[in-house]
Amino acid sequence: MGLYPRVRVQGGGRGVVSQAGAVLLVETVRKVGLDTAMSVAMKPWRKPRTVHDPGKVLLDVALGVALGGDCLADVAMLRAEPDVFGPVASDPTVSRLIDVLAAAGPNALTAIRTARAEVRSRVWESAGADGPAAGGSVIVDIDGVLVLAHSEKQDATATWKKTFGHHPLVAFVDHGPAGSGEPVAALLRPGNAGSNTASDHITTTGLALAQLPRHLRRGRQTLIRTDSAGGTHAFLDWLSKPGRWLSYSVGMTITDTIHQAVLKIPKKAWTPAYDAGATERPGAWIAEITDMPDLSTWPKGMRLVVRKERPHPGAQLRFTDLDGLRLTCFATNTKGGQLADLELRHRRRARCEDRIRAARATGLRNLPLHDTAQNEVWLEIVSLALDLLAWMPMLALTGKARRWEPRKLRLRLFSAAAQLVTTGRRHWLRFTTRWPWTDEITHAIGRLNSLPNPG
Repeated sequence: MGLYPRVRVQGGGRGVVSQAGAVLLVETVRKVGLDTAMSVAMKPWRKPRTVHDPGKVLLDVALGVALGGDCLADVAMLRAEPDVFGPVASDPTVSRLIDVLAAAGPNALTAIRTARAEVRSRVWESAGADGPAAGGSVIVDIDGVLVLAHSEKQDATATWKKTFGHHPLVAFVDHGPAGSGEPVAALLRPGNAGSNTASDHITTTGLALAQLPRHLRRGRQTLIRTDSAGGTHAFLDWLSKPGRWLSYSVGMTITDTIHQAVLKIPKKAWTPAYDAGATERPGAWIAEITDMPDLSTWPKGMRLVVRKERPHPGAQLRFTDLDGLRLTCFATNTKGGQLADLELRHRRRARCEDRIRAARATGLRNLPLHDTAQNEVWLEIVSLALDLLAWMPMLALTGKARRWEPRKLRLRLFSAAAQLVTTGRRHWLRFTTRWPWTDEITHAIGRLNSLPNPG
């Protein structure tokens, strides 16, 4: 007997499309004009009489990564369905293109990034009130991520966690509680790169700003948010430079100077901190100590805010903690606002960890190529895939579905199969009514179809 019905299996089926739900990503590419932008960007690397457009080759690999692939060869899942994805280049052609772009160095990376920035502005405009900058401001989170290497690769070294691999810096635009986030910078670094290297933070921030619409590349409406790795003089001086005037909220290491200042805070100066729902959090308090330590060498207008809270059961305290309470500190140049609101805004930087987890599940778990220049191109492909996984929900999904991470999107939407029917010289994908999320797919396609065509 057994618990499951027995079915017999054979090949030779026709008219069925696997991964048919990926048509959501294909339609997103078409509606936002990413295919045209990538084709134009890759034009310098297209040889005469070339069959495959280099821009489409890169997009095909990115689509494969968005669907769960983790190497160049996984583009085969698209090649198997030409009626949905069009003609797809062979594995040798894909590999040759990656080598050519790697040899071109910064020029190729700049071309890809320029195309992404152009399309990003268009996507945010189409998203309207659902866009990350709809309120006139935007938040960019910067953090490091360890990518393990299981073989000898260029620049793979021992990391600070006693592992072996690379230590990229990544930046994501925060979509807030209603959405996810999208990548705006990925700087590949050796595994032994420092966590608080100011020059790397400056480079990553510069790449991130170049991805934003032009009016958000300077000014207080753009907030740069990091953990204590960004709490350096050089980085904060760069953010505060006249003419740039960016807002920041960065973690600060609890030094002896800060610790001594905390000891002098009157009990009545501590105010309750907020939890994620913006209500008072029991066992957590905050206070401002801007006037206590000497901040003359730091940027003008910098404020220091400390937080003390009861650690969760089993947490190990540090020497800098106070009377059994965990101490943390951050700096900001935001002038107004309640301390609890500013501290909650900074603590929401933890959403960047969710973005990194999604990136690991979308090609960042492993850098599949050997040379650093090749893996830099791979990071751009991963960024393209993450862009699509952020833009499609922003434009097409509503409610809780907009917050679905890549794994859930693949399981519920992209993995759905459909019957391919040709009638009246048109191709139709018919999803089964038994699939629980067929309505989600068809409604999302309807919303994408309602968007104006690019150009």
